[in-house]
Amino acid sequence: MIIAVNGKTPNIPKDSFIAETAVITGDVTMGEGSNVWYGVVIRGDVNTIKMGKNVNIQDNATIHVSPTTSTTIGDNSVVAHNCMVHGAQIGKNTLIAIGAVVMDNAVIGDNVIIGACSFVPPGKVIPDNSIVMGSPCKIVGENGEKNKEMVDSIISDYLMMSEWYKNNSHQVER
Repeated sequence: MIIAVNGKTPNIPKDSFIAETAVITGDVTMGEGSNVWYGVVIRGDVNTIKMGKNVNIQDNATIHVSPTTSTTIGDNSVVAHNCMVHGAQIGKNTLIAIGAVVMDNAVIGDNVIIGACSFVPPGKVIPDNSIVMGSPCKIVGENGEKNKEMVDSIISDYLMMSEWYKNNSHQVER
């Protein structure tokens, strides 16, 4: 469901995949090749959300803002199942793993992995090429080539699944 709010209509490229149960509202701009899966809520009602190219937002994730904090997500980044990103800046080629929470004014660099169920508190700055885990999160290592290839693989797989879903699925009447 795509909803205009306060005169702002989400800007979604034609090649994007948006699952039927996703909700996208307000001042949201998505890049080409982005895909938004089942149960996702992307709510740009009181500030802006900008997503780069080939951004993958997985099932039940929530992307939101506050009146004083916008959200950006860089090219080729993944927000996995059940994540919350609220008023934060996410770099390129970054993975926010399953169930992680990233809060207002956090700045996540490029090529970062935020581990599953991690909590990034408000205002936390995570430098490029970091691996972060825990609640509250701590930098536990440097992101290497193997992990960068994993993120590339997730992006590639979800781009293929997006095309498959566009061509092979339809809502069934009961």
